[in-house]
Amino acid sequence: MNENILITGATGFLGCHLTHAILKQGYTPLALKRESSDTNRIKDVLEEIKVYNVEDIDKAFSEQHITAVIHTACSYGRNGETVETILQSNLMFGIQVLETAIRHKVETFINTDTLLPKNLNNYVLSKKQFVEWLKVVSDKIQVVNLKLEHIYGREDDSKKFIPWILQQLSNNVDEIKLTSGIQKRDFLYISDVVAAYLLILEKRKNLATFSEFDIGTGNTVSVHDFVENLYTQYVKLHPKTSTKLLFGAVPYRAGEQMDVEENVEPLKRLGWKPKVEYSDGIKLILEDY
Repeated sequence: MNENILITGATGFLGCHLTHAILKQGYTPLALKRESSDTNRIKDVLEEIKVYNVEDIDKAFSEQHITAVIHTACSYGRNGETVETILQSNLMFGIQVLETAIRHKVETFINTDTLLPKNLNNYVLSKKQFVEWLKVVSDKIQVVNLKLEHIYGREDDSKKFIPWILQQLSNNVDEIKLTSGIQKRDFLYISDVVAAYLLILEKRKNLATFSEFDIGTGNTVSVHDFVENLYTQYVKLHPKTSTKLLFGAVPYRAGEQMDVEENVEPLKRLGWKPKVEYSDGIKLILEDY
């Protein structure tokens, strides 16, 4: 294939898996990262890929003939970041990458969006604002916007929900306080998500100048049932676990999404099919943990 694919956020959870997969598929991944980023997730392929710091973004595009950008970098706001910081990461930095790509005549910009409602929090709102800008410039560069549900798997961020639950169980805390858990989510294992991105790369020349795809299995499960399954499988591996799950001990956050609105049929018609059912995905993360 011999194409240069620039990946923003290549050292993150999704980005590191994409970097490995794209390299394996025969593309040349270019990792765009912050100077302070921890490269541990991609340390095994650092000698096989090209790495640029964000400060050298123009250099990356000037030195390499980049045919597509996969934009995964973002700030979730989990560490108390200010609104300004979140906007800088999720909106202004995205626009910087986008404008640089257009200036260097990159063919395709693949964006990582979310299926969460835009008014849920500052993270989601900033992501949706960036999509509006993508629509504006889609006459200058092909845009594919991928809206993801809840992804999980090995190398996940420690502060996300599932790794946090696992850490609590590993510490054998007395109790884990949770909401009642009746809200439903479509839990997506990371390998299925990566497969969707690879398919988009393969089929992008057949897509419109602006297109959107929901990435989800189409099968939702309550957070309560997912956590119960995780707990049951964990206890089988660690019979001395005494931690109790306290469902209903925590109120829902303001604007909590109780169900998922998604249409996964367009992506399936393109040829994508999820392979990992959530119970099997839990088994996989417990094997890695």
